[in-house]
Amino acid sequence: AVLPMVGWAGVAFDSAAVSLRPRAGLTLNGVAQGWIADRIASMLRDEGLADVLVNMGEMRALDGRSWPVQIATGGEVDLVGRGLASSAALGTVFDAAGKVGHILDPRTGLPAAANWRGVTVSAPLAAVADGLSTAACLMASRDEIEAALAGFDGARLEALA
Repeated sequence: AVLPMVGWAGVAFDSAAVSLRPRAGLTLNGVAQGWIADRIASMLRDEGLADVLVNMGEMRALDGRSWPVQIATGGEVDLVGRGLASSAALGTVFDAAGKVGHILDPRTGLPAAANWRGVTVSAPLAAVADGLSTAACLMASRDEIEAALAGFDGARLEALA
């Protein structure tokens, strides 16, 4: 019953305000955290900084030094000049039992199956890594994820658990 009410048609915004249809909400999940990390990194680069790692929940490293980043599901990525994002269907849950995850399947509007404990993707931009790691949570196999990432220049699957 709620699915027809979902979507950008229920969002209005201008320079003064953002308004939503009744009972609707927005979060920074999806690509906003990556986009914000990219914007902050760009602003810092414009100020002449290079040895920068921005962490807004998703990460963006400038082209200075390499940053060792620990992945929650295990392993480490040396991040330089790239964005990094991790997603998990059960990373945020809607129920006390921890079984109803926050990543929704756009085909049904229902919480996606928890196919993975976590998916970590890197890409030239954190916003791209952010969107791809979330989308990968909907995919049933490593091959399917790798095929999707192949369509984005520089995107890499860094961890899958």
